Amino acid sequence: MPYLHGERIRLRAAEREDITAFLRWVNDVDVTENLFLVSPMSRFEEEQWYDAMMKKPTSEHVLVIEIKDQSPNDEYRPIGTCQFHNLDWRNRSAEIGIMIGEKTFWNRGYGTETMRLLLKHGFDTLNFHRIWLQVYDKNKRGIRAYEKAGFRQEGKYRQAHYQNGQYFDVHLMSVLKDEWEQEKKNKPENES
Repeated sequence: MPYLHGERIRLRAAEREDITAFLRWVNDVDVTENLFLVSPMSRFEEEQWYDAMMKKPTSEHVLVIEIKDQSPNDEYRPIGTCQFHNLDWRNRSAEIGIMIGEKTFWNRGYGTETMRLLLKHGFDTLNFHRIWLQVYDKNKRGIRAYEKAGFRQEGKYRQAHYQNGQYFDVHLMSVLKDEWEQEKKNKPENES
């Protein structure tokens, strides 16, 4: 399966050529404001990260989020990344992460669509039972997107993240496979 297709997006494997875009995104303070990245990354560090990631099983590889460009050739344009990590095969659980690096595509529902597509892949293909994430309390846009995708709040780490002279709570959110399947059944066909 070379691509995972959603309604407006597709997910594909990351390639070495993507490193330039990744670097631009992870070195943009607006993009990393709500990520667990705290230091600028050099090309060398990003290449080292890429090489280390490629040695992991494919289920842990970063996927590139792409949208169809409005060009006459209908080419795809990368706007961010997503992945499963902290996989626990015995308990069939994984953490999920997302970064929409192209700021002009924020607040357009691409994050929610990406999360729904990853949940489908995680539950239907990888056979996970529980998919979870961590999100800063101050990331209201992210929390809304995760809730729209079906995630539920299950707890928090109090004042666990320090940034810009303040401490923030870190919320834990998750979706269980049976909750996701029930939500799919309850949605009209055109909303899936």
